[in-house]
Amino acid sequence: MGENFLQFASLNSCVDEGFWHTFSSLKLNKLRIDDSPISITGFYAPCSHAQVSNTLALHSESLPSDEEQSLIGNRNKCPVPGTLYNTNTIESFKKLDKQSLLEAEANKIWEDIQTGKAVEDCALLSRFLVISFADLKTWKFRYMFAFPALVLDPPARLVELKPASKYFSSEEAESVSAACNEWRNSSLTSVVPFFLVSVSSDSKATIKHLKDWEACQGDHQKLLFGFYDPCNLPSNPGWPLRNYLALISSRWNLETVQFFCYRESCGFADLNLSLVGQASISLSSGESAETIPNSVGWELNQGKKIPRSISLADSMDPKRLAKLSVDLNLKLMTWRALPSLNVNVLSSVKCLLLGAGTLGCQVARTLQGWGIRNITFVDYGKVAVSNPVRQSLYTFEDFDKDKAEAAAESLKKIYPLMESTGFKIAIPMPGHPISRQEEDKVLGHCKQLNDLIESHDAVFLLTDTRESRWLPSLLCANANKIAINAALGFDSYMVMRHGAGPTSLCDDMQKLDMNKTNTQRLGCYFCNDVVAPQDSMTDRTLDQQCTVTRPGLAPIAGGLAVELFLGVLQHPLGIYAKGDNSSSSNGGNTDGSPLGILPHQIRGSLSQFSQITLLGQASNSCTACSETVISEYREKGNSFLLEAINHPTYLEDLTGLTELKKAANSFNLDWEDDDTDDDDVAVL
Repeated sequence: MGENFLQFASLNSCVDEGFWHTFSSLKLNKLRIDDSPISITGFYAPCSHAQVSNTLALHSESLPSDEEQSLIGNRNKCPVPGTLYNTNTIESFKKLDKQSLLEAEANKIWEDIQTGKAVEDCALLSRFLVISFADLKTWKFRYMFAFPALVLDPPARLVELKPASKYFSSEEAESVSAACNEWRNSSLTSVVPFFLVSVSSDSKATIKHLKDWEACQGDHQKLLFGFYDPCNLPSNPGWPLRNYLALISSRWNLETVQFFCYRESCGFADLNLSLVGQASISLSSGESAETIPNSVGWELNQGKKIPRSISLADSMDPKRLAKLSVDLNLKLMTWRALPSLNVNVLSSVKCLLLGAGTLGCQVARTLQGWGIRNITFVDYGKVAVSNPVRQSLYTFEDFDKDKAEAAAESLKKIYPLMESTGFKIAIPMPGHPISRQEEDKVLGHCKQLNDLIESHDAVFLLTDTRESRWLPSLLCANANKIAINAALGFDSYMVMRHGAGPTSLCDDMQKLDMNKTNTQRLGCYFCNDVVAPQDSMTDRTLDQQCTVTRPGLAPIAGGLAVELFLGVLQHPLGIYAKGDNSSSSNGGNTDGSPLGILPHQIRGSLSQFSQITLLGQASNSCTACSETVISEYREKGNSFLLEAINHPTYLEDLTGLTELKKAANSFNLDWEDDDTDDDDVAVL
């Protein structure tokens, strides 16, 4: 009765920040709202430092990964299986039945002992449990650890405990140290934390697997049950010994056990730190394989069974925090609302915005919200004092700065990881003749604009005048780029997507299944015109020169323009997608597009609070996207552009509009007067 109860030093959790970063990515991109248990891996090693000990650590590689990971061969990170229960709400976290969860993990250990699985894979004796709640809006994580330990009844009694150097003779100690170092340095055995130490009568020590216990009987002078002891205390063994004793007692019915607490110094066996002890263990009279022992093991926090918490926001680089946070809305969309949304394509797409005014600012901000990270502005103007109240990327301090550059800088201030640049380019326009001295400058702007369109995936036409959209429309059709057009009247708007370039000139058209695109290509902004674009600015009053519009119109049109672009981007056929309308079967979503119908044109009126979708096919006489115009541009290049700029009728003659108008004028028709207001049509 003079024997003392054997007391064990509790394990402590040590969670690397990389674990939470990796888990956050796993939660957002794969697990989403799935709260099923997750198999994880913890790591521990023999104590090798007097002040840092008794810890089980989680690292980024503790979580499951699609990539192959090898956990074998790292002597400083012995892998231990664990289970993570992560809840979706803080309320669910608080309601978890902690005792039941602990007992379930302890039952697994007991089952592995009874089946012999724990002898084959002894790391199973150190199973652990983590419960957590990850608040990914604030980057705060709450968690609790449990290290399940089977309770022996009656408790084990300590007969003797001394430094290993005092237990072994000097010759035995030297042999044991050599054998342990060899065991630890082998890639096959370094991660086997429970083992046998056999010392023969000639003082020769060998390390063997637990499964060799029967074979070791009778050929040794001393046989000890060894284990990697993470504890550094001189009078207490570490926590792993608890379940080890349960295994020994149940498996081999031993009542007296010699155990070896293996510890290290500077990576080598240290028998002065290591302990050898003798324990007296026995099962109660009613104990059997069917009777599962009680269990303990929840880690205490400040002496209480309460969660720990960590906030990554304080330690994260602000730019990295912004990157993770701003995309949260997109990630959450894929959880329930849009599981088929291709989020990855959004961050890589490059958008060119022609016009950095009211529409340009609205489109840029909405693109940012959709995760677009590469936006280029083209504008020739400067920020006016009147601009900031209507154009959201500018402040009063931006007065007189180049709009394109100021807009790009503003996007970077909003989100530092934006790739945004601005170019001051005057877009050449038909109907605005130039002198011979200006030709080189204008053609330089044409080349610069063409290079920008070629290097971007999508182009937004957001300029003030109709004629300034002609050259971009032509270049987009020539390069077969996605083109989105938005235009404003006083209380009306038009948003449309241009169709693909002429099919006979598009190389990638041949790659498509023509059955899927069994429709005429969609028209561009100029396909319904019967005249070439002309000067709309000369001899105009101030209200006619400016885009006088209701302030609420630009956000509506800008938002629709971006949503239309996203529809094209997410559609399986992309730029070749047919035009839907609100009456399309199944809401128009017949080709697998996750965002619903994909119209060609959207026209709306604020005065009527109405909106309609229209469909317009490409015209063979279009002055911007017809095969005739594109072929002429490819053949003549700069000379074609100069002709179109200086002689507006050139485009009409080229496309046959001149002959069409002559034919129309040859008919003498009497038209009834009506009072239809055509102002919106003229503006748009």
